[in-house]
Amino acid sequence: MSPVEAQEERFLYRSTRTVLSATLLPMDFPAIANELSEAVQACEPLLRQVRNADATFRPAPGKWSKKEILGHLIDSAANNHQRFVRAASHGSLDFPGYEQEKMVGVQNPNVAGWELLVELWSAYNRYLAYVVGQLPASCAQAQCVIAGRPAVTLQWLAFDYVEHMKHHLNQIVGNHFPTAYGAKA
Repeated sequence: MSPVEAQEERFLYRSTRTVLSATLLPMDFPAIANELSEAVQACEPLLRQVRNADATFRPAPGKWSKKEILGHLIDSAANNHQRFVRAASHGSLDFPGYEQEKMVGVQNPNVAGWELLVELWSAYNRYLAYVVGQLPASCAQAQCVIAGRPAVTLQWLAFDYVEHMKHHLNQIVGNHFPTAYGAKA
């Protein structure tokens, strides 16, 4: 397990019952969709200001470049899109995890143009905000098991998706987005 995966796993299970429990309860799907939409709208211009050469730079051995972080966020959008729709349509979800280091490595986003990555990330997340906004309230408590780990609700999964995304966006553009993952990215 990579350091990034370990950090995210620690957050996922620490926050499942503690950090996010109080915050999550009043946030319904339309509010989560709005939070996602606002984050995309606020971040897209910031991402467009990043130069392609700067986006390719790896800050340290074993650390992702900005392109690789954005590639990971595209993977996250694709995986979570399927999770959200399948959990809502089936009433529960038992979904495999994904090996993000391998997925980023296979796709090699460092070679892709920055503009392509920004456009895909922006468009996919605008659509995902629409999808989350369409999820019926009756699905909020659908139980979702990811990679055999303890179940979380679909509502929690959608909320955590946005928090995870903002955490990584902060790594790209600086700490612009408050997140339950912590102030420091």
